[in-house]
Amino acid sequence: MRYEEYTIEGRNAVMEAFRAQKTIDKLYILDGCHDGAVNSIVREGKKQDTIVNYVTKERLDQMSSTGKHQGVIAQAAAYEYAEIEDMLEAAAKKNEDPFIFILDELEDPHNLGAIIRTANLCGAHGVVIPKRRAAGLTATVVKASAGAINYTPVAKVTNISKTIEDLKKKGLWFVCADMGGELMYTQKLTGPIGLVVGNEGTGVSRLVREKCDFISSIPMKGDIDSLNASVAAGVLAYEIVRQRLG
Repeated sequence: MRYEEYTIEGRNAVMEAFRAQKTIDKLYILDGCHDGAVNSIVREGKKQDTIVNYVTKERLDQMSSTGKHQGVIAQAAAYEYAEIEDMLEAAAKKNEDPFIFILDELEDPHNLGAIIRTANLCGAHGVVIPKRRAAGLTATVVKASAGAINYTPVAKVTNISKTIEDLKKKGLWFVCADMGGELMYTQKLTGPIGLVVGNEGTGVSRLVREKCDFISSIPMKGDIDSLNASVAAGVLAYEIVRQRLG
């Protein structure tokens, strides 16, 4: 799957994408370009909470597949984003306790795709990602999900901490993986639950970790100190599945 399938190049094409209500994750604008057409595109982007990045001509040229970007390239979502309420409704229709993955600034699109795949296979009702400083639904993510993106909804939110607070009010408990936590096999991870997965380098942020009800550690018996983020998510997710199965 080609990345350029999910980029839109040129001023008219990008403006039409906004008018058509297409989900645009990011705008890349030539640094220093502030003419009327570009300003209109930026305004549309801000209305839709699109992230706007001002970059060099060299960066735009590298991103461009046509060579005719006119100083404007948009990165569109490969798939439409869902709402968290859709996930809760899906759980209710199945008469299941909600099981949602919350990703805290996960940056690698291959990890995001792999986690969406795991979420689907372990019966989770959806995946939540932040709008900023994180991977979005690009072509790479779609490929890495091995088709799971067609079945597992992904929601994008402004504030992960607030989202956790809101979901707690709806009865969910939250668990995150951290080497300083309690061994996951000793914790009761049943009922409505959110699994929090942190950044590849820094893990779950302090503010988000403080919102979690459980801090779980995965036993490590080797010579290095951590698992890949998507692998850690899978290990903890399947402990949740095991406990749900009784």
